[in-house]
Amino acid sequence: MTGAGARCGTSAAGGGETAEYRIEDLAHASGATVRTIRAYQDRGLLPTPERRGRANVYREAHLTRLRQIADLLDRGYTLASIKELLEAWDTGRGLGGVLGLVAEVHGPWTDEEVGRISRSELETKFGGRRNEGAIEEAVELGVLERVPGSDDEFLVPSPQELAVAVELHAAGVPLLAISGHLRELRGQVEHIASRLLEFTTEHVFARYLESRPPTDSDAAEAASLVRRLRPLAQQTVEAELARAMRTFAPRYLHHHLHPQGDALDGDAPRPVLLPLRTTQVVQRLVGRDNVAAFVAAATERELQARTLDDLAANHARGDKVDEMP
Repeated sequence: MTGAGARCGTSAAGGGETAEYRIEDLAHASGATVRTIRAYQDRGLLPTPERRGRANVYREAHLTRLRQIADLLDRGYTLASIKELLEAWDTGRGLGGVLGLVAEVHGPWTDEEVGRISRSELETKFGGRRNEGAIEEAVELGVLERVPGSDDEFLVPSPQELAVAVELHAAGVPLLAISGHLRELRGQVEHIASRLLEFTTEHVFARYLESRPPTDSDAAEAASLVRRLRPLAQQTVEAELARAMRTFAPRYLHHHLHPQGDALDGDAPRPVLLPLRTTQVVQRLVGRDNVAAFVAAATERELQARTLDDLAANHARGDKVDEMP
């Protein structure tokens, strides 16, 4: 072996050549740091290297394992769950099915293709004026993404979402109001997505995920189900949104065309939309199934309290009248 940072070389065991690395070379080849590699060894994520003299010798299997760990980390797995997956693989249960399931879940959930737009095109679409604050807001929300090395071009993850913002702004909605509306809407949609995932996990996927990690066959079947069920989330939300718009749009129009008649003609009361944060706090307090009952009870208690206050105030005014000479 030559210098500390040099590659150890190859061995010809079994008629083939196997690369050998010192830890510094392994770090360079894998993109991990020496400290990270040692931490992975301590946690049992990497096979024990061969001790040769005063140095540890790593092989191609260590490099492959480091790349697998990096890939799973990128997909959102924790080191603890990665250890379980790798241990299962080492005992012959396989990792291909699980990685296929992971790839399916991380795949695209829309047919939209990422677009590009220049700064000048953005300015043209939004009134022809430069607005750095609005661009920063759009980047923060993920409506735009910066292109590395370019200050004048952006990626557009959802061209449809950007087109909606353009139309709203052209209709007179301020950019600040558009971004605020998107933040509120995003929170509500994320809540819907979470509920859909809880529902499908409980009723569909739980049986495939009972073993940790799942077997190759279970993981492959679950991945197939993800492909089949993927469009259902969007279809369900679109159908329910259309139903809600059919129900509420005429009411809103009637209210604004006949604001004085609402209280007289016995029309159905307008819906009250609670802020998402309020709903979440109440849900943590009383449970998801009791949110509506809690809000109704709290409203009734407030109405009763106000009625008692009015009665007491009227009584007090009557006493003052009686005391007048």
